[in-house]
Amino acid sequence: MSEALLSFPDVERLIVDNLKYRPELAGVVVDNRPPSGFDGTQKVVLVSRTGGAWVDDLHLDTPIVEMEVYGPDKTTAHAVSLAMRAALLQLRGTVYGTAVVTDVVETEAVRWLPDYNRPAGNRYLTTVRFSLRPA
Repeated sequence: MSEALLSFPDVERLIVDNLKYRPELAGVVVDNRPPSGFDGTQKVVLVSRTGGAWVDDLHLDTPIVEMEVYGPDKTTAHAVSLAMRAALLQLRGTVYGTAVVTDVVETEAVRWLPDYNRPAGNRYLTTVRFSLRPA
């Protein structure tokens, strides 16, 4: 395994740490795990790396990250999704630990997808591919 790969940050933490205090997401929990008592009706953004690859020759990590956005109703969940989407795209150029975000590309835009495990919840999903290089 490449030494450069070992120095890359956890992309989930990178996203959480950069989005959780953004003013447009005030009152929204941003984390990589649901808050205690979560039933899908709270304003929450859940961040999960779902794939991607390390490209050794280019010293490039290309994580694919799924963002699940919940709200008390469909309109609120959609509004939070759009705010989160805009904030994600602003991460280009961000230095985090030993890496820099060189690109953020939406692979699937905000889409409605009910959560059948949380029937009272309102959920939108967005999938994004990041490109991270050593800083």
